[in-house]
Amino acid sequence: MSITIKSAEEIAGMREACRLASEVLDYITPHIRPGITTNDVDRLAAECMAAQGTVSATIGYQPPGYPPYPKSLCTSLNHVVCHGIPNDKPLKKGDIMNVDVTVITRDGWYGDNSRMYLIGDVSIAARRLCQLTYEAMWLGIVQVKPGARLGDIGHAIQKFAEGHGLSVVREFCGHGIGKKFHEEPQVLHYGRPGTLEELVPGMTFTIEPMLNAGRREVKEHGNDGWTIVTKDHSLSAQWEHTVLVTETGYEVLTLSAGSPTPPPFVTAVKT
Repeated sequence: MSITIKSAEEIAGMREACRLASEVLDYITPHIRPGITTNDVDRLAAECMAAQGTVSATIGYQPPGYPPYPKSLCTSLNHVVCHGIPNDKPLKKGDIMNVDVTVITRDGWYGDNSRMYLIGDVSIAARRLCQLTYEAMWLGIVQVKPGARLGDIGHAIQKFAEGHGLSVVREFCGHGIGKKFHEEPQVLHYGRPGTLEELVPGMTFTIEPMLNAGRREVKEHGNDGWTIVTKDHSLSAQWEHTVLVTETGYEVLTLSAGSPTPPPFVTAVKT
């Protein structure tokens, strides 16, 4: 499968889809606090998507070898690395949670993003992990420009993460996105600079590092066919943006009024 290069019209469709995906996270953010269940969060997201005129890309999603995913988003708590399925267990003080939302617009474009949420007062270690993972994602984003390589993104993330004593999950990665949920290329969050595919204007893909406070090994949890946890039960965090390669650099497409402020080293979200 080849990498899809988007036209100006197609990029406009991606901008809308990604903004709407970010606005779903804006909508649920005020509600995420101790006592709410992840099923409540899922219901709120579905409510927002219905008002937007979008639909969830995850509900019913079934790649080969997986059962159909049953919910409108993913909620991954504490040692859950990714693909946590919402349930009726209330959030409690000290939890950290990733919420991953992908929407599909009426025109068929996909927008994909995720954020970390700190539930009440969390430990210093948990707060540090979430902040460093956010910075790692942005360090990957700022590598994006025509002529750069995908390996540059992965190397920047890996060097930063491991330099702070964190480990990078290898089994899951970012991906191209457009009128399909997952397109080429795969975007690894580790690697060597100057390697892998060259970036060209019109490429759209996600950067979504999953960093662990302990070892990088992961395993399946339970029998739902989806939930992935750290093998050593250490905390895990993830942030995700969808980005566009522009003629001179990058544009972060999954930004909205409620998006968290980029780290101080980021001078622009569009170059």
